[in-house]
Amino acid sequence: MSNSAVTIYTGNRCAYCNAAKRLLDSKEVKYTEINVDDDPALREEMMTRTKRQSVPQILIGDLHVGGFDDLAELNHDGKLDKLLSS
Repeated sequence: MSNSAVTIYTGNRCAYCNAAKRLLDSKEVKYTEINVDDDPALREEMMTRTKRQSVPQILIGDLHVGGFDDLAELNHDGKLDKLLSS
């Protein structure tokens, strides 16, 4: 479904990360998962791109969507599909 590249920064044992991936999987969205727990450089990259320290952090193309709650709200409001198809 997605024409825009989706990136999700995740961590180990992160329930919200798993929930975000389940939501994306339910929409058959392919995404790049970047686990930041084992590589401080990847966490720095995430913080530079998103200005946030917590996981998950989700980007659709260059647009920082936010975390799972933000993703779920976009989906609930019917705006996620439009973002994914742009």
